Amino acid sequence: MNLSASEYKHILRIAGKDIEGGKKVIVAISEIKGVGYNFAQVLTQTLNINPDRRVGFLTDGELREIEQAIANPTKAGVPPWYLNRRKNMDSGLNQHMITSDLDFAASNDVEREKLVMSWRGYRHMFGLRVRGQCTRTTGRKGGAVGVKKVKMMPGAVPGEAGAAAPAGGAAAPAAAGKEGAKGAPAATGGAGAKPGAGAAPAAGGSKPAAPAKEPAKK
Repeated sequence: MNLSASEYKHILRIAGKDIEGGKKVIVAISEIKGVGYNFAQVLTQTLNINPDRRVGFLTDGELREIEQAIANPTKAGVPPWYLNRRKNMDSGLNQHMITSDLDFAASNDVEREKLVMSWRGYRHMFGLRVRGQCTRTTGRKGGAVGVKKVKMMPGAVPGEAGAAAPAGGAAAPAAAGKEGAKGAPAATGGAGAKPGAGAAPAAGGSKPAAPAKEPAKK
C-alpha cells in the first residue's frame, strides 16, 4: 500500500536515527551506524520492500518491520555471515550491533586486549597501527626530528653579532702591546716591541745593504 502525497513524511526516525523522507530506502537504512549498504540490500529483499522507494512513503507497519529486522536480523532470515558480531566472546552467540551498542562493544574489546597485554593491546596502548599496516611512511605523529630553528630578533642582521665579537677581542691585545712598548726600556725592548727594535747595533757590524735599484726604463 502506497501513501498519498498528503501522508508523506519529511522526517522520520528509524533505529534512533533521523532520516530525510526524500531518500531511497536502501540509502536511508545504510545511514544507520552498523548497517552497511549490502546489509540494507539484504534487509529490503528479505522484507520484500522496493529499495528504490522513497522512505517518506513507507507505512508505519513497514517502518516497524525494518526496525525489528535491524534489531534481530537472524529472526528476519538474514544469513549469519552478514552480522558484525559473530560468536560473541561473552555469550557465544551471533549478534548484530548498531549505534551506541557497537561503539561500547568495540571499546570493551580494546580494554580487554590491553588488560591481557596482548600484542594488539600493546599497539593500542601506544597509539600504533594494529592490523599489520606499514608504518614507515604513514601513521607518523609529531613534528620533524633533529631540526631546530633559531629565532632572531626583529631588525637583526645575520652574522652581525658574531663579527663584532672578534673585532673587539683583537683590539685589546693590540692596545696592551703598545703600552708595553712605551713602558719598556730601549736597551732590552718592551714586551710588545718588535724584535730588534730596542737593541743597539754592534760596534763592528756592517750597515744593512741598500735595496737594489730598479733598471732604468729605456
